[in-house]
Amino acid sequence: MDKIGSFVLPAVIALILGAALFRGVKAFDLFLDGAKDGLRTAVGILPSLIGLVTAITMLSASGVLDMLVQAVAPATNLLGIPEETLPLALLRPLSGSGALAVYQDIITKNGPDSPVGLIASTMMGSSETTFYTIAVYFGTLKISNIRHTLPAALAADFAGFVASVFAVWLLMLR
Repeated sequence: MDKIGSFVLPAVIALILGAALFRGVKAFDLFLDGAKDGLRTAVGILPSLIGLVTAITMLSASGVLDMLVQAVAPATNLLGIPEETLPLALLRPLSGSGALAVYQDIITKNGPDSPVGLIASTMMGSSETTFYTIAVYFGTLKISNIRHTLPAALAADFAGFVASVFAVWLLMLR
């Protein structure tokens, strides 16, 4: 199976180039045009991404994240959300790489098959990096008024976190 899989990508590329040659399309020129458009898009969203990464770094380094976890813990305990997963729940909407680091720490400390590990894994799969997504998509389209998008997306993230806990307890831990 590995030998077949190693030929799939080159075969697809050859098929595309063959179809372009057959139709008389200048595939390389189209490739260059696409690369130029991609570079323009990347440059356009770069300021948003730099601001987002700076804010996340400051949030983590200043200890504000730990303070938020302590402030939110009493309410989330009522919902059955383990305190160990709160940093993940708070960082996931902000940063995929930051959330991945927290997730890895949770798995290292608690194990992948522990209740906390199962909940953290489900949270990672059931939520999105909301601020990053908004920064990229809205930045690309040059939309500055996010209006109801952020509250709706954060509500969806919260619902995903609560549903993750519920699903793990219902399906895995009962």
